[in-house]
Amino acid sequence: MAADSPAPLATAADLKAGQFADLVRDYSPTALDELMIEATRQCEGIAGRRLAPFAAVQESHRAQGIDPDEYSDAGSMPMDIQGTLGTSYANALGAGDQVRHVWLNEYAPRYPELWTYANISVMILRSYGGSQDVTISSLLGPEADSGHVWFSLGTFLPVGSWIRVTYSGGYSTVPADLGRACKLIAASDVLGEIDPAGTQFGHDRGVLSAQAEAILCKYQPT
Repeated sequence: MAADSPAPLATAADLKAGQFADLVRDYSPTALDELMIEATRQCEGIAGRRLAPFAAVQESHRAQGIDPDEYSDAGSMPMDIQGTLGTSYANALGAGDQVRHVWLNEYAPRYPELWTYANISVMILRSYGGSQDVTISSLLGPEADSGHVWFSLGTFLPVGSWIRVTYSGGYSTVPADLGRACKLIAASDVLGEIDPAGTQFGHDRGVLSAQAEAILCKYQPT
């Protein structure tokens, strides 16, 4: 089985550089690295979303109906050549009721300028059979602050189809407060192992956990 090895929200060196160095002085480098990975996953669990960079996540979304204002026959406003060709293609297929949007589960709840997406692929599994790989050039997005993907006009995507998206993303630059939360969680975990009574090192495990949760609650889905 492959090891779970995300890029941690804070590194072993970060933990050893601060007030928690005394807690981990007897940990081996490997054990420290594993501790920070575990703390990262715990942070994601509390936040209820991915935060560290991830790769090849696959999601499936059911194609829902669209805003009536986006129907291809909603009006006769001028369009550029791409929009005109797309509308013509959709009309030729006899399908004006096309889906235009999907929202990815993973996006930046805060600091979207620090979040990146990469390696995006989309497959449409149509409700009546057949599939199609969508070219990235026919998509707008995903948007870092919402996960919104917008299909260009004319994409043959009937209501009821499945949209299968595979993508990579996450915080390419870790927000400072997430790094702090990761260190707090790691320190709390260490105390649970070596000083559960809280009498040896002068740190209160409950306080550390509460401080981490106060940070991570700002990243939870709303």
